[in-house]
Amino acid sequence: MAFWIELVIAGLVSGLVIGLSALSITLVFGIARFPNAATGDTMTLGAYGALIGHRITGSLIAGGILGAAAGALVGVLGYLLIFRQLARRSNVALLVASIGLGFMLRAAMGVAFGHSQSVFQLPLVRPWRLGEVPIQPNDLWLALAAGSALMVVFGVLYLTPIGRRMRAVADDAALARVSGISPDRVMIALWVLAGAVAAVAGMIAGIKTVVSPEMGWDLLLPAFSAAIFGGIGSPVGAVVAGLILGVAQEVATPFVGFTYKIALAFVVMLFVLLVRPRGLFGKLEGAR
Repeated sequence: MAFWIELVIAGLVSGLVIGLSALSITLVFGIARFPNAATGDTMTLGAYGALIGHRITGSLIAGGILGAAAGALVGVLGYLLIFRQLARRSNVALLVASIGLGFMLRAAMGVAFGHSQSVFQLPLVRPWRLGEVPIQPNDLWLALAAGSALMVVFGVLYLTPIGRRMRAVADDAALARVSGISPDRVMIALWVLAGAVAAVAGMIAGIKTVVSPEMGWDLLLPAFSAAIFGGIGSPVGAVVAGLILGVAQEVATPFVGFTYKIALAFVVMLFVLLVRPRGLFGKLEGAR
């Protein structure tokens, strides 16, 4: 029993990473109306930013702030230089542009940092024990960081004027524009939020595993699966689906092996698209 509880705890931490990255995807899709394939590489940038900040200051908090700022900056620059210029193009054009942006970011990080794996140099900490179940203190701190990021995002979305404007644009962009809501301000706020959230997810993933230019690309499929599973455009659904998917992947590891657990995300995505395309929390298109 202790073994399975340990897997569930590991799955919850993994699920928070997936949920944060899925939240970034669903925020962009809900407001900008296209799937942002550069989310994974924004995660990688956040991980490198946090790694550099941690090495310079010795503080994970300072590193996390630097990583989140890097993610927010690349999000805003991507919008101003690329996505705003293509705003009148089709969703497919925006998707292709985001794929291109992701490749550019990945190549730039490969040149800047090399393709070898880097790790966060953290002190070894004796695990706590809850009965027979070992609990890593670092996992609790990472879960706290992820929870804090989620509180900030949902606080912005539901408790601030800019959050209300963002939700108004997501519900009906034309009506929001007629009501005097500035699209540029909403979009800049969106990309700051989406970029920072993806960067925090990348930092947590980097601390749990290793940092490399390809790490975010490897995490993109579970993120998209969770966004679709939760209901594309639903922030709450993205987080809930991420947690479910993270736990499911870890619990499945003894049966399918570490290498193939990623396939579970693909299976979930296909199943949801076939059986319930709107996901767990998504709305019927006709009800909008």
